[in-house]
Amino acid sequence: MTPPPPLTSRNGLPASLVADGWAVVDATTLADLCGRQAPAPWAAWSPLWHDLPPDAHLRDGGRYRRRRHASFVVDGPGVAPVPHRAHWQPVEYNALHGGFERWFDPLPASLVADPAWTALLAGIGGVTSALRGQQPWYVEAHAFRIDTEGGIGRPTPEGAHRDGVDLVAVLLVDRHNVRGGETRVFDAAGPQGVRFTLAEPWSALLLDDARVIHETTPIQPVQAQQPAWRDTLVLTYRSGGFQDPAAAAAAPR
Repeated sequence: MTPPPPLTSRNGLPASLVADGWAVVDATTLADLCGRQAPAPWAAWSPLWHDLPPDAHLRDGGRYRRRRHASFVVDGPGVAPVPHRAHWQPVEYNALHGGFERWFDPLPASLVADPAWTALLAGIGGVTSALRGQQPWYVEAHAFRIDTEGGIGRPTPEGAHRDGVDLVAVLLVDRHNVRGGETRVFDAAGPQGVRFTLAEPWSALLLDDARVIHETTPIQPVQAQQPAWRDTLVLTYRSGGFQDPAAAAAAPR
């Protein structure tokens, strides 16, 4: 396993995102960003990842991904869920799974109603506003489990990519009996890159999506024939509205 990532303090976070386009904060710093006492109550959410339905949209024929999805508008401390909607990306950002609507089961109502959930989304929204300016953020939340039932699991089957948003937050929820799952972040305009492995539960990788591309390498089980998985929560923050086919069709070319 590659080394753990260099960690950024709360005070150093704005400068790191501006200088490098990415930063990693540990669970304690993430809790501080969200106005919570460490340890934050997020660990109580972990069992929800055992109840993720299979992703029915994998175009590589795999059976290694389980997923739920929900959307929100974050405006300062306010977090408002929006009616359940499809996840959509243009092919320019996702050549494998872009260009069509993907419907996933929603996040559990108990999670969305948890005050700690509101604090998490609002706290990372504050980071995004510090980077781009205060405004409403259109947020998509993805709960992922990548497992190795087929022998190998691919966290990013589309390869190194951007998401077409302003900020991406990748929160590690759990790693169980896996090797691999190395995070790689590259400058979108040059060859510079870093590689590390997220291992601390509820640590978070924050990415300025306009500046960097990212990927995570496949996982395999450490102990063969035993269950193995990598669980994450991915939050994307976008200005102006959600990505959807109608908005893309109306955009000037």
